[in-house]
Amino acid sequence: MAEKIKVFIADDIAATRENICKLMEFDPDLVLIGQAESGSEAVEKVKKLQPDIILMDINMPGMDGIAATEKIAAEAPDSAIIIMSVQGEQEYLRRAMVAGAKNYLVKPFSGDELLQAIKQSFSNEKKRRNVVKLEPKREEQGKIITVFSTKGGIGKTTISTNLAVALAAKTGSNVGIVDADLQFGDVALFLNLIPRATIADLVRDIEHLDTNVLDGYLAQFNNNVKLLPAPLRPEQAETVTSSHLSAILKTMRSSFKYTVIDTAPTFSDSMLAILDASDIILVVAALDLPTIKNVKLCLEIMESLKYGEDKVKVVLNRANTDAGMEISEVEESLRYKFSATVPSDGKVVVASVNRGVPFVVSHPETPVAHSIVNLARLVAGSEWQEQIEEQPALGVVGRFKRLFG
Repeated sequence: MAEKIKVFIADDIAATRENICKLMEFDPDLVLIGQAESGSEAVEKVKKLQPDIILMDINMPGMDGIAATEKIAAEAPDSAIIIMSVQGEQEYLRRAMVAGAKNYLVKPFSGDELLQAIKQSFSNEKKRRNVVKLEPKREEQGKIITVFSTKGGIGKTTISTNLAVALAAKTGSNVGIVDADLQFGDVALFLNLIPRATIADLVRDIEHLDTNVLDGYLAQFNNNVKLLPAPLRPEQAETVTSSHLSAILKTMRSSFKYTVIDTAPTFSDSMLAILDASDIILVVAALDLPTIKNVKLCLEIMESLKYGEDKVKVVLNRANTDAGMEISEVEESLRYKFSATVPSDGKVVVASVNRGVPFVVSHPETPVAHSIVNLARLVAGSEWQEQIEEQPALGVVGRFKRLFG
């Protein structure tokens, strides 16, 4: 007999609770184990009942849904909370995620939307528990490094591609790149690659996924660096789910010493699956107020997800830009020290992107390239063993050999 999903409802409106109960009666996978009319009642009952899913209204008398979610997330961490609210603003979503909610439904929602949210949240939580149980051999496998930001145009892809190539060049390790910006990923363009297959093609073969199957979908940049490209069309992004990404990253970890993931600037189910699987998250910041504000919110959410400072590193891009801000003031505002800085060098970086040759290869002697090597040293940690290379001549002939040899 299939495992039933144990659901608890917290809503001060009896009609809402009754409607959800009637809806659940038609789904054999769900069972209602309790109800509450207030946040404080929900906290007490959930501790005893330990449901799989909690449907939590955000507006309740006394203790509201956000405060109740924060308490339950601390005291019953195995219960996944879905917030229900008439407010669809981004601020309410952010507060819910900071408190510990796993999903957010805006009222009125359809029955199908509710059932899908319950089953998806249960599936994600079950996978997280299984990952914890299967951790003993992790030290023998590769490291996953995710480059993340809260907005586009901040240099994520530039850092991702150059970091991957620098890790491979300096350590001699095999490095994989996953372009997880599923709608508008540009990693293949940055590496001057024309993919014959993408992650959207791979998910059709997900049931047979292993290291050999994965390799057939990778594009090769050089002997040590391979890329799993983003879909060619934005609409194909919908075919790639969080469970697909979890399976792919598990296989990447087995295939590569380092896997670098470029991402979209959003907190979605797919993105949370990636962040959970990551050993290190590089949050890219810049010296402008909108970016600093968003990075601060991002770090708050990551703290609520229990990501420590050993996992989350803040990287300041274009650090030498004259923006009228002191770096120390920004660090104080974020309550994070910058773990690494990357200087601005528009001439080198733009030429690198336009040619599809990472600047750590085309201009290894520049300060911006040195900063990426330092970043590679940071993420490798105690595993860093720099490979000594014979440097080619730096004349015109030497440069052509380095680029095209």
